Amino acid sequence: MVSFPGDTLISAAMDTISQSLTIPVLIILLIIVVASLFLLGEIIAEHFKTKKVKVSEIYDLIFKISNATSIEHLQVIVNQSNIPDLQKRILTKISDTHSMKKSSREAAARRLVEMEEERIDKNLNKTDIITRIGPTLGLMGTLIPMGPGLAALGAGDINTLATSLTLAFNTTIVGIGSGALCYVLGKIRKSWYDRYLADLDALSDAVLDYMD
Repeated sequence: MVSFPGDTLISAAMDTISQSLTIPVLIILLIIVVASLFLLGEIIAEHFKTKKVKVSEIYDLIFKISNATSIEHLQVIVNQSNIPDLQKRILTKISDTHSMKKSSREAAARRLVEMEEERIDKNLNKTDIITRIGPTLGLMGTLIPMGPGLAALGAGDINTLATSLTLAFNTTIVGIGSGALCYVLGKIRKSWYDRYLADLDALSDAVLDYMD
């Protein structure tokens, strides 16, 4: 092994830095586990609270909007429909722009839909962050204890080696498990939101077309 001046000092510094990360990594992994379970409960609750709107209902609503006799009638149709309340509020706000010029109406409608997309992206980012960070921290939690563990093996200290390996395996399981759970939750949530936004886009276009 090639040595150079200061290699012992650098090695000691790197060892100190890596070992000092043990507690922060374990704390963050614990937070990730709690956050993953919270997101699981949140998505289960969302599943039961969210209205399930069929494609046929969206089609019928678009047809009713296009045949409304007035803006007030259109708003009544929207508010009496089976779509989620957030969509009702957005469509009502779009219909309130009927006195504006066409370009202004379209700009306002586009911004309202974009605000809803931003809200959805914020929700999806929760699972995306854990999906990416969980396995990374799990790997860090695996490698950090391996240094003292291998040193203990060289010294014949089996107990320290066993403790280090146990910690390494536990952090791996927690990190990968949390990441896998949030990956599945994120995919499920994204499929819901994609459908939600597709319905909102279609309905907002129908309202805009009515006002043209």
